Amino acid sequence: MTTTTTATSVPVSADKPAARPVGIRRKWTEHGLMFIGPFFLAYALFLLWPLVSGIGMSLRSDNITGEGGEFIGFDNYAEAFRDPGVWSSLWNTIWFTILSTVPLVVTGLVMALLSHHLRFVQWLWRLSWFAPFLLPSGVIGLLFLWVIFPSDFGFADQLLAAFGLHPGIGWLTDERYAMLSIVLATVWWTVGFNFLLYLAALQSIPRHLYEAAELDGAGAWHRLRHVTLPLLKRTTGLVLILQILASLKIFDQVYIMTGGGPDDSTRPILQYVYQSGFTGYRIGYASAVSYIFFALIVVVSLVQLRLSRRSGEAAK
Repeated sequence: MTTTTTATSVPVSADKPAARPVGIRRKWTEHGLMFIGPFFLAYALFLLWPLVSGIGMSLRSDNITGEGGEFIGFDNYAEAFRDPGVWSSLWNTIWFTILSTVPLVVTGLVMALLSHHLRFVQWLWRLSWFAPFLLPSGVIGLLFLWVIFPSDFGFADQLLAAFGLHPGIGWLTDERYAMLSIVLATVWWTVGFNFLLYLAALQSIPRHLYEAAELDGAGAWHRLRHVTLPLLKRTTGLVLILQILASLKIFDQVYIMTGGGPDDSTRPILQYVYQSGFTGYRIGYASAVSYIFFALIVVVSLVQLRLSRRSGEAAK
């Protein structure tokens, strides 16, 4: 008698994709590591290693001349908190951030609105407003130092004289005007980036929302207030975060235009770190100051991220 064995078929779910063979998965893993390996190598070499090395350096009395190098714990941090130069430089940085953030956000928004609604040579408006952002910081610093703000013959003084006002203001040598002059230069230089973000956001607003508002009798001001600005809240939050972080890291234009003067009234915290490490030769102390400032930036970023999330949840 012959016995026939029937294989039991196991149903395969149509929703669940078939598993790849082990060899193919291993091959994809190897190829993936080959692609991301160079990036992780560069990331570890130029970011992770300096970060860890800097923390270790801040706990030592390292000197750029090679002297010292003993482990001193948190003495550098304790000295930094007692150092009046750290606090004055930190205040200068915060004051610059306060003075520059609002004009950069508002001016970028106004420029984007004008460029979005002006139909005459629209490309020229966009190019002229974004072009300064492409210039390097050295060019901007020297331009304002040698052309715009020289006393008596600079463009700023000539403009005052044209309106019948008294020229000869020490734009970069008077404590009353030095920080404001740096803010003006920074706004002219970097507002193009905020302008570009706002312009992209404006172009993504559906046209039918404006048409519906017009049918309801809303004028230009009401469309701006009740349609445009609410839909730009997320972009405004992004611009604020990026702008505050960028302003806190100010260094180039101050170093070129005023060197931190007059009387250190415009010296930012990053310039103080530079002077402590490369002029005062105290690399360990400069590392400690830089990590204190890094912690401040992290706190500001987390607070702004939390506030933006709350505003986003409230909008929903």
